[in-house]
Amino acid sequence: MEEIVSRNASVTIREVAQAAGVSLSTVSRALNGGKNVSARVARDVAAAANRLGYQPDILARSLRTRTTGMVGCLVSDISNPLYAGIVQAAERRLSEAGYLLVVASTANDPGRERAAVAEFAGRRLDGVLVAPGNAANDRTWHALAAAGTSVVILDRDSPPIDAGETPWPAVLVDHREGARAATRYLVGLGHRRIALLTPGGGMRPGRERIAGFRDALAEAGIDPAAAPVCIQESSMDFAQGDALALLGGAERPTALIALGTRILAGALRAARDLGLSVPGDLSVLSVGDTDLAAMHTPAITALRWNLEEVGRAAAELLLQRLRGGGPVQSRALLPVDLVLRQSCAPPPVGLV
Repeated sequence: MEEIVSRNASVTIREVAQAAGVSLSTVSRALNGGKNVSARVARDVAAAANRLGYQPDILARSLRTRTTGMVGCLVSDISNPLYAGIVQAAERRLSEAGYLLVVASTANDPGRERAAVAEFAGRRLDGVLVAPGNAANDRTWHALAAAGTSVVILDRDSPPIDAGETPWPAVLVDHREGARAATRYLVGLGHRRIALLTPGGGMRPGRERIAGFRDALAEAGIDPAAAPVCIQESSMDFAQGDALALLGGAERPTALIALGTRILAGALRAARDLGLSVPGDLSVLSVGDTDLAAMHTPAITALRWNLEEVGRAAAELLLQRLRGGGPVQSRALLPVDLVLRQSCAPPPVGLV
């Protein structure tokens, strides 16, 4: 058994073990994120330690175990609610296992992404959850993994692997099937002029949504020229003017599918400025069930995936690699559901 030194000298590891109803060695393994500790026991030990005010000496543990007890998380914009929910769920699961999550937000800037990776490497973080934003940094991620850091991909394309290299573990969302279902639903209401507003097709979520959208159009025999794809540089930066131009034309769409962040907000503002009612003049469907989609009047029909499940699944994949031993899962593909609300209706007469 490894002794864990507490910064709070009034509380000992024996008291934590007694409060949790487990052995000293189990407390040691749980607080060090070790293997052969169930999630329930890890939670009980963490709860007992928190209740008693026990705090292990992280520096002492790092020197002894050659681990830091810290995990990095890199996303493009932590203010994006679709990221925030995932990060919160991952943090909860990792905290249960005794790890501290350190988050970096890069604003899709390749330089900031490289700088964050350098910080993670310099601080010798045990693992990283990452949504890579730029293929130009593939070598950076390979170098981090080659140095021994466990890396799990969050709903992005994995850096290309070399011959004989193990595939990158990843948690993916089935955006293609979600976009296909959303488009089929609007087509079933009678819409033929449907627009998709999404971040760039260079990254997996956007590319998969565009593919599912076009699959459903082809299935229905709809001319793609009547169903524009409006690609935005960022999910959090959408110019209202683009939506005004799209909705102000003579052949305007009768339905929109839009990512439920600022893209959706910009589209709704443009519809309001043009005097278009939802759903009387324009049907609107949100990609992602954000607060905006749920609280808008009328409430917006939305594609929903379980953000907590994505975060926990990513954390579990990482913990499997950190603990070692036994079979290791490499991929998880999570479903997307269509939540029907009041923002979609048949198109206005004469605009079909």
